[in-house]
Amino acid sequence: MIITKKSLPRRTFLRGMGVTMALPLLDAMVPALSALAQTPAKPVRRLGFIYIPNGTIQNMWVPATTGAGFEFSPILSPLASLRDRIVVLSGLAHSQADSLGDGNGDHARATAVWLTGVHAYDRDRTGVAGVQLSTTVDQIAARELGKDTRLPSLELSLEKPTQIGCDSEDCFFSNTISWRSATTPLPMEAHPRVVFERLFGDGGTPAQRLAQARKTGTILDSVTKEVAGLEKTLGSSDRTKLGEYLEAVRELEQRVQIAEQRGAESELSLPDRPSDIPETFEEHAKLMFDLQVVAYQADITRVVTMLLARETSTLTYENIGVPEQHHSCSHHINNPKLIARKAKIDQYHVQLLGYYLKRLRDTADGDGSLLDHSLILYGGGLGNGNLHDHVNLPCLLAGGAAGQLKGGRHLAYPERTPMTNLLLTMMDKVGVPTPEKIGDSTTHLSGV
Repeated sequence: MIITKKSLPRRTFLRGMGVTMALPLLDAMVPALSALAQTPAKPVRRLGFIYIPNGTIQNMWVPATTGAGFEFSPILSPLASLRDRIVVLSGLAHSQADSLGDGNGDHARATAVWLTGVHAYDRDRTGVAGVQLSTTVDQIAARELGKDTRLPSLELSLEKPTQIGCDSEDCFFSNTISWRSATTPLPMEAHPRVVFERLFGDGGTPAQRLAQARKTGTILDSVTKEVAGLEKTLGSSDRTKLGEYLEAVRELEQRVQIAEQRGAESELSLPDRPSDIPETFEEHAKLMFDLQVVAYQADITRVVTMLLARETSTLTYENIGVPEQHHSCSHHINNPKLIARKAKIDQYHVQLLGYYLKRLRDTADGDGSLLDHSLILYGGGLGNGNLHDHVNLPCLLAGGAAGQLKGGRHLAYPERTPMTNLLLTMMDKVGVPTPEKIGDSTTHLSGV
């Protein structure tokens, strides 16, 4: 750990046995960032992408009015208290997710195209025997925003990968929304323990890190001396910030441990259930969201992608009165009962998004909050799940993008406006150089 009388380096770490813990932005770090210019430090910009599957009930998603005075639709109503940090976009489409003569596979193509704007490979027309897609925008951003972070990007999921329930031989496209290159998909991690170790572990095998955690109790126990030494150099405000951050990390680890304990207790009756995933979808989602908050807060990464659920998801939501599988509800064949239940799922997912955004809003970051300095895209690659179409996609932006995004608006665009125009615009707002085009983009999206 490097400590100077004048300031702390932004990349200050606490180190313990098997642990490397980055710190949040403290007041003592700001002079080191701005001493030469004698101006406030430029805020770090974070970028997030959260995917929802199986389309949405569009007339309950899209607000009835446009502009700054729009009224939140039933599905989006859980975000009403975050109005000033929400921009709803309608009319966007991914035409490259259409069949184009390929036949079935709309669910897989929806996931593949979401952050690329590129049609997944067509074996019939090209004879290509391997996978061909494109580098996703999160990875384009990670090459720039991840230069100064320990993890260039973080890829998360709330469902384990599967080959079951996909509607084409290319169903592995449904297991990730992140591609490092045209032929290299990135796995998305569903296990909180693995994510926790990725954020705070310092080498060794997973088994060695787990053994060390069991030996020391928590990772914080192994950095106690470092914390005590650092606190002596900090002012009262920074000591408070550090204490709150360390308490958040401790609470996260305790939740991971509880999930593991529950899994061990139920191992005999549920042998296929992973021991490190919480019992309920909501517990799992909130834990994974909280891990993202800490990852942003400590500047461990600035780019996160997350599958809230996979296309053709078989998850059920009995806690909100939906015993049917999510995918089945999306094929409602205009049955009012199934439409209502699909809308319930959509609203529930938005409610969980609201939890995440409020956590970002309530976490200080320099002269603002993490939400002020983040740009989060929430949506999916299917519009009407019942029709398997890729127009009028569910889409919203959240955050302030460090002053680059004005919230509180519903922006309606002509139908079939390329969603890749939005992706191009997002890269511009976070200062990431891009090629002239992303997928089938035609220009930057006006008004954002």
